[in-house]
Amino acid sequence: MSRRIATALCLALAAAMPAVASQNSSELRETARALFKPVPEVNVIIEEKGLTPDQIELGKWLFFEPRLSKSHVITCNTCHSVGTGGADNVRTSIGHGWQAGPRNSPTVLNAVFNIAQFWDGRAADLKEQAKGPIQASVEMNATPDQVEATLRSIPEYVEMFAKAFPEEKAPVNFENTARAIEAFETTLVTPNSRFDKFLAGEDVMNDMEIKGLGLFINKGCVACHAGINVGGQGYFPFGVIQRPGAEILPEGDKGRFTVTNTATDEYVFRAGPLRNIALTAPYFHSGEVWDLEEAVAIMGSSQLGHELNGDEVKAITVFLHTLTGEQPKVEYPTLPPSTKDTPRPSN
Repeated sequence: MSRRIATALCLALAAAMPAVASQNSSELRETARALFKPVPEVNVIIEEKGLTPDQIELGKWLFFEPRLSKSHVITCNTCHSVGTGGADNVRTSIGHGWQAGPRNSPTVLNAVFNIAQFWDGRAADLKEQAKGPIQASVEMNATPDQVEATLRSIPEYVEMFAKAFPEEKAPVNFENTARAIEAFETTLVTPNSRFDKFLAGEDVMNDMEIKGLGLFINKGCVACHAGINVGGQGYFPFGVIQRPGAEILPEGDKGRFTVTNTATDEYVFRAGPLRNIALTAPYFHSGEVWDLEEAVAIMGSSQLGHELNGDEVKAITVFLHTLTGEQPKVEYPTLPPSTKDTPRPSN
């Protein structure tokens, strides 16, 4: 989406809905139902995706498996901790050889609902995304051959792959490793937030939270942050109205431009999904903002052209806290031991 179109969309939406903030909660609920969708229960998603228990269990083991990394130290959970909102709560993740990554780690929770993965959308789905960090030199720094050799050297994994992918003669491969991780990550959803209960008709939001929802819609935040994940469904320039300074928007990171090589995609990023946003500081792809109220204020001026006052920032932030859902309950697996044939770790 070009800067001109994104600007027009944001401003048009704000102008078209001037009375939302003054609606009563019942009217506001109906408006919200047209813009957002609740997170479904995990069993609904499993059935919809056709996942099997064996695929999910294998994926869980692999998600916590450090031997997928060259150093035998880093796991998927290192940067996407299911215990801390699906992210690692640092500015940028630390990978192989203590290297700092270029961008803030997005949450894995509810990632299945995003239009694409990564801040620049370079991975079409969770399977493709899973392959990236394993091979990235700044992250896990492994190769497909190394991963396959490691997993084939451990009898328990050979057995699990056979159960998870019974239709294949040689199921232990890099493709199925990514498929299994995708299956597990698909289950990492957070239903039953107070906002979801509000959408379902329950009176669980207080006056300040309802005011914040009205402002969120009325000010035009929903132009980028709507749908089931309250974002994650489109690409927009960071700085539709006014570009933030280099401390928040580093000049060297041109976002989706690195994927498309299209000039209009410079400093364009996927709109961040806002589910569980209260748990995943710091914010933005640069990870430079630690306070959610500050992030809301920056979005108001940079994306919408509104200098939100203190009460408006507070109300929108309070509303965003209602997006925290039930966190997945994941039992850390006891992983099988290495054998004499398992490749050794290296720096």
